[in-house]
Amino acid sequence: MPKHSLATGAAMVAAILSTSAAWAQAPEGMPPKQVGVMQVAVQDVPRIVTLPGRAVAVSETAIRPRVGGIVTEILYDPGAAIEAGTPMFRIEDTTYQANLASAEAQVASARAQVTQSQSSFDRTQQLLGSGTTQAQVEQAQAALDQATAALQSAEADLTLAQAELGWTTVTSPLSGIASVSAASVGDLVTAGQADAMATVTQLDPIEVDMYEPSSRFLSVLDDINDGNLRLNDELAATLTLENGREYQAVGQLVAPGVTVSTSTGSIDTRFRFDNPDNLLLPGMFLRGQVDLGVTSAILVSQSSATRDKVGTLTAWVVEDGKVSQRQLTEDGTYKHQWIVTDGIEDGETLVVDGLTGLAEGMEVVTVPVTIDETGVVREQAPTQGAPADAAPTDAAPTDAASADTAPDAAAADAGTDTGPADAAPAEADAAPAGATE
Repeated sequence: MPKHSLATGAAMVAAILSTSAAWAQAPEGMPPKQVGVMQVAVQDVPRIVTLPGRAVAVSETAIRPRVGGIVTEILYDPGAAIEAGTPMFRIEDTTYQANLASAEAQVASARAQVTQSQSSFDRTQQLLGSGTTQAQVEQAQAALDQATAALQSAEADLTLAQAELGWTTVTSPLSGIASVSAASVGDLVTAGQADAMATVTQLDPIEVDMYEPSSRFLSVLDDINDGNLRLNDELAATLTLENGREYQAVGQLVAPGVTVSTSTGSIDTRFRFDNPDNLLLPGMFLRGQVDLGVTSAILVSQSSATRDKVGTLTAWVVEDGKVSQRQLTEDGTYKHQWIVTDGIEDGETLVVDGLTGLAEGMEVVTVPVTIDETGVVREQAPTQGAPADAAPTDAAPTDAASADTAPDAAAADAGTDTGPADAAPAEADAAPAGATE
């Protein structure tokens, strides 16, 4: 075989081996990929669960008449806040005025009869043994007792007549918001009728029913028993309104659920909230956040973790200058961060910026960054005393988009070029000012 053929074959094998070895390396002519990283730490994280909920009134009463008659007046403004005892309707009271007068007359007559019977008894008793017998004394005593009973009956009738006259003015039994009247002036109403004349709803405070799936309830119990969750002494909740606004009040648990719904498989738990502005209305859909307690976990920003095809949460960590993908076990979120309980260890280096194009074992250059409250990646401030023109390769992108969407721009900021290696020195001398910001 010709020598030049052997040389050519050897060169091809060498090229293939070189390509395989460099598969996890940066492309030829480019430095290792630059990524923003943070060191993670185990910390106490509030365990907050988000539950759907519905607002319910603490108290709501239907206004019905206790006496019958014609409605003569409506005394309140619909939709207005009223206090307990506020008059709402007036019913024609002529009949009840007459009943009261008759009852008063009956009481007066009964009292006169008692007075007469008392005098007769006293005389008969004084003459006992000198013209009257014991039987006559007993008869006088019976007449007095009968008159006294008649007086008591008349007084009871008077009390009822007074009450019925008072009931012709229909009042609210509680403080709240009055509905539109279902009765009109001139309507005939009857005592205890089925149809309410109006309703009064107490809105402050108000209660919210929150629905916890029984499966999650069991999971929380397991975490408590395993020591993974330290339960708060008192459970409190906050609310998010339908428009995404946070309600500025903290609710207290008033009724823990003790049964599971056979239709939804959830447990109904009730919290009470102050509602001075009547912002929360019965029937309103809400999202509740219940602070259960504290768990030890690592917080991972949601932008630095993704889910694979089967839904497993994954993230990249840096070990010895190379990236490695980890599968994470999460237990909900806290302030837009994953609560991670397994898959990453305390003190490891997590990649939070420059995730695009990463592959297992790829060499990278790490740049410490921070993440602000809005989730945007920020370059860490330089260490005090460090020169302003730090090494170009240490410059980090100022936000999450810079490393992922423009690798060429990132390389330029680092004072390097994406062209052949023999052109690099000329470009390095002309590093842009942005590399030292």
